[in-house]
Amino acid sequence: MKAVVTVIGKDMVGILAKVAGDCADKNANVYEVTQSVLDGYFCMVMVINIEDLSCQLDELEMHIRASVPDMVVRVMHEDIFNSMHRI
Repeated sequence: MKAVVTVIGKDMVGILAKVAGDCADKNANVYEVTQSVLDGYFCMVMVINIEDLSCQLDELEMHIRASVPDMVVRVMHEDIFNSMHRI
């Protein structure tokens, strides 16, 4: 089972480290990450393994939001993400 994590907001030092640390704290393994900075705005998409997650997805999202409070954070189960993006 996987989930997609998106983080968007004004760039600052340590965003990736904080989010990856939050995932590790809740026993979610990071599979893939893509990130970029566009005109001072940070944008990241992360795919995580949630098979051994020690909490619910909404709790993980709140945990990440607390670490990067000025960012827009979304955590979505892969099945929902795939359903939303089908043609």
